[in-house]
Amino acid sequence: MPLLEADHLIADRWTEIADDAALPEGPALVSLARLKGGASHPAEIGVVVNGATPAAELAPLLDRVSVVAIRFPVFRDGRGFTLARLLRERHGFAGEIRAIGHVLPDQHAFLRRCGFSTVALPEGTDTAPWIAALARFRVAYQPALSAGHAMLGGLRRVPG
Repeated sequence: MPLLEADHLIADRWTEIADDAALPEGPALVSLARLKGGASHPAEIGVVVNGATPAAELAPLLDRVSVVAIRFPVFRDGRGFTLARLLRERHGFAGEIRAIGHVLPDQHAFLRRCGFSTVALPEGTDTAPWIAALARFRVAYQPALSAGHAMLGGLRRVPG
């Protein structure tokens, strides 16, 4: 799957690995259970979780991972937004936070505001609606995390 980072596609160098599969030579995304079980990797390792995963459960493992991939089971499940924000704000995670699963182009700007770095898109996805969604909302009423993960506050115009 290609990854959308802000307004451009990037190659996905990570491989999501089932719990019973051998780790590949390159960067691997593993389940939280596998990571907690002591999974280590000579290359980079990341973790795949769902939005219901408590941020405090991930916190002690964050220094071991480069990517936290948050799976959205349906587009209307907002728990992944909360988890991403908590990982950035409370736990200081500076690595990649990736949205995977059922997200919509209309959610792209909100994903970015909550701290997501990338969105995994199905092959052949037209990126135009995703990029347009970033410019759709020009005024923000709440503090947010920028793409650089620094806190922004108050009523402000969103760059775009």
